[in-house]
Amino acid sequence: MSDISTVAVVGAGTMGHGIAQVAAQAGCRVRLVDVVAGAARAGLERVRDNLDGAVQRGKATTAERDAVLGRIEVGDDPAAAVRGADLVIEAVPEDLALKQGLFAMFGRTAPPGAVLATNTSSLSVAEIAASSARPGRVVGMHFFNPAHLMRLVEVVAHPLTDAEARDTAVATARRMGKEPIVVRDAPGFASSRLGVILGLEAMRMVEEGVASPEDIDRAMTLGYNHPVGPLRLTDLVGLDVRLAIGRYLHRMLGERFAPPRILERMVAEGKLGRKSGQGFYRWTDP
Repeated sequence: MSDISTVAVVGAGTMGHGIAQVAAQAGCRVRLVDVVAGAARAGLERVRDNLDGAVQRGKATTAERDAVLGRIEVGDDPAAAVRGADLVIEAVPEDLALKQGLFAMFGRTAPPGAVLATNTSSLSVAEIAASSARPGRVVGMHFFNPAHLMRLVEVVAHPLTDAEARDTAVATARRMGKEPIVVRDAPGFASSRLGVILGLEAMRMVEEGVASPEDIDRAMTLGYNHPVGPLRLTDLVGLDVRLAIGRYLHRMLGERFAPPRILERMVAEGKLGRKSGQGFYRWTDP
């Protein structure tokens, strides 16, 4: 199994910066890149804030913080970042064409033995892999938000994934302190398929006046011991992200994943959750 020493993370937003952090904490050299001007630097600052919080809580020392930050370099050229990388993790928005374009570039530019991973939460890994010209080296590595705290990583193997690439992804996730599960490439995998349908039904309950968002969430946190309710989680993920995933799963799996009217309306109104300051809850720190 290949030893991963250099990781390129393409996309420095909500997921990418956290993935870069856990890779650097695992001792890897990390190249964090984003084509949006200033985004990679902003991602690095978010990592710094995370680590400063860990120092304040006594979970890390200043020396450990500085060592992690010292292993992360930032840039705006994905092609340059993937050259010489042992593992490439794509963490851009859930747009199939965007991801396929990146994987075509990865296939041309990354070293032949590199593992190419997509952080997609629901899109077909096989369709993404097909654009790379080396589908055997492509896997899904679905991290959860916030990536530096959540323990689960779904490793998604499509029919052409090499066993070695799959096993390397599993071993690397464990090295990052995560608990990996291996799932077959199917719409929504395991986690999104279950999580999204719970969230969509919770939205329908709000729409039908069954209960308030707060009480629906309390039902799941107090009655089922979920750490966060489905509507608050939707706000954290982003209503626009949930809508895109819901539409995709609706096309692939049928009517039970049809996005409710309330979700369509709120996205149209710009109520996207925490990042916009308003979703099913009001947020003061978007």
